[in-house]
Amino acid sequence: MSEQIPLIEFRNVCKTYLMGDTVVRAADNISLSIFQGEFVAIVGKSGSGKSTCMNIIGCLDVPTSGDYLLDGRNVGEMDKNELAEFRNEKLGFIFQQYNLLPKLSVLDNVAVPLMYAGKSRRERREIATHALESVGLGDKLKNLPSQLSGGQQQRVSIARALANNPSVILADEPTGALDSRTGREVLGILRSLHEAGNTVVLITHDNSIAATAERVIRLEDGRVVFDGSADDPASGVHRDEVAGR
Repeated sequence: MSEQIPLIEFRNVCKTYLMGDTVVRAADNISLSIFQGEFVAIVGKSGSGKSTCMNIIGCLDVPTSGDYLLDGRNVGEMDKNELAEFRNEKLGFIFQQYNLLPKLSVLDNVAVPLMYAGKSRRERREIATHALESVGLGDKLKNLPSQLSGGQQQRVSIARALANNPSVILADEPTGALDSRTGREVLGILRSLHEAGNTVVLITHDNSIAATAERVIRLEDGRVVFDGSADDPASGVHRDEVAGR
């Protein structure tokens, strides 16, 4: 039996920035692997390096040294156009501030990545409608984002992330702008996506949010200090804090 290839793989990834005369190591020799179907939380305080890792995983930034492989391909070897196409194909993003286009309908917002993927107008409409129905917004297709609550807008963001059937759903502080009840609903959707077989990577500073995941990667000062089950007390999260557990 052949060995499973990681969906996400960091090989000695470093990311450094120059701030004045000081070299800041935002990612300090990180090696990790995330496989198809996992639900992983990357957790750490401000300055831990989690946002840097998120940007590299999302193909929004590149390592200073080391290699990042997504679905077996070395991202650092791609040109700008290849990278944009690959990112749109492989990754679905859920952001804290939703990042919806205010003048487009909910349906058209979800269809944006499908347009870049070259889908026909009819295909875009069908796929976007199905994605919105899957998050309980089938009756809001013609609404503008401003006509929706924060929780509904985040559901639109989730539908948009799902539209291209990506390899990885990358959620960056997805409950940060929501009240606790609505936040729990959004985390419930992410759990459901994982249970349906999707690979979910959750970026958060909040241990109770990280407890939603099955696996926790904890960062401090740009280094991995824990990588294992969320049930392990050493993970620093508390699974009993997750609603429904």
